[in-house]
Amino acid sequence: MNSEAVAAPPPLLRPRRIRLSGLRTAGLAIAPVLAALLAGSIVLLLLGVDPLTYYGFVVERGLLRPRGLQETLTRTIPLMLLGSALIVSFRAGVWNLGIDGQYILGTFGAASMAPVLLAILPTPVALILCLMIGAIVGAAWTVVPALLRAYQGISEVISTLMMSFVATSTAAAVIKLFFRDMNMTEPQTRTIPVAQRLPALFGTVNVGIILAVACIIGVHLLMTRTALGLRLRVLGMNARAARHAGLSVPRLTILTMALSGAFAGLGGATEMLGVLGKMHADWNPGYGFVVVPLVFLARMNGWAVIGFVFLFSMLSIGAESAAVRLGVPQYFNLMLVGFILIFLALVEFLDQRRLWRTV
Repeated sequence: MNSEAVAAPPPLLRPRRIRLSGLRTAGLAIAPVLAALLAGSIVLLLLGVDPLTYYGFVVERGLLRPRGLQETLTRTIPLMLLGSALIVSFRAGVWNLGIDGQYILGTFGAASMAPVLLAILPTPVALILCLMIGAIVGAAWTVVPALLRAYQGISEVISTLMMSFVATSTAAAVIKLFFRDMNMTEPQTRTIPVAQRLPALFGTVNVGIILAVACIIGVHLLMTRTALGLRLRVLGMNARAARHAGLSVPRLTILTMALSGAFAGLGGATEMLGVLGKMHADWNPGYGFVVVPLVFLARMNGWAVIGFVFLFSMLSIGAESAAVRLGVPQYFNLMLVGFILIFLALVEFLDQRRLWRTV
């Protein structure tokens, strides 16, 4: 009798093992969210607000009402594009924490060039060029941190954060000096007419939602189904192993940063052309540090990021209404994000501890 055939595991056990692994991953992602909602309930009770009333109000305003659902979907567009940027960089082991700066400069690139291009080109062509400009500007802003990481070994965590602060100040200064709309009292760029913005699909939701979903699914497939994605994942797991395998670590690092910055800049350009229509000099939504925990919760899975981004957008839209109707501070949803980070770290620690015990 063939000993290898006897030693092989029964084929029927393999799907069950895969299902159990999938359930475990889902549980690790959902547990911090449930724990954060429970902790938030305790805070709401201390504030004298019924948690069921609050969460029910948030769901109603952010999901069940047509207007609220439109605003929730609109809010997901830049968050999904920023999520695409983080999936690329994090899975490659490159910590691009300066996506806020790349996002702002992508917004600025579209805001500054759109009035000029729309005046001389057909609207569809001008909008496409503005989206490309936003992506290019976002990618270009990663060049310095990428070169420092690739050839000098300087941590991109510090350099990208510093570049983010520089980007915010640079965009504000250039708007005030060169692109300011002199007809307005506040420093801002010229306003793009509504008719020349990204076309709406329904209500306030523009075609950017299709672009955002396509990008995040495309990034997921790139990282899981292509040779380039495999190289980037090998880089993320062990740079020395990647170098030993003959991969060009500096080139892959620069490529990763450029792709990440391009998606961040594209997110800003899409928000500018689809929703804002103009950019104030001091504008900074701070989406970057909100998306980071969502990407970690999703285990850098593009499909899961879509779900978590939608959940956070619904909470944000509902929380804005709840702040007025129920007297709960508007930043309560940011506190929930903080709770999620805390419980995410705790769940990850407990899971790793369990794995060490089984070894």
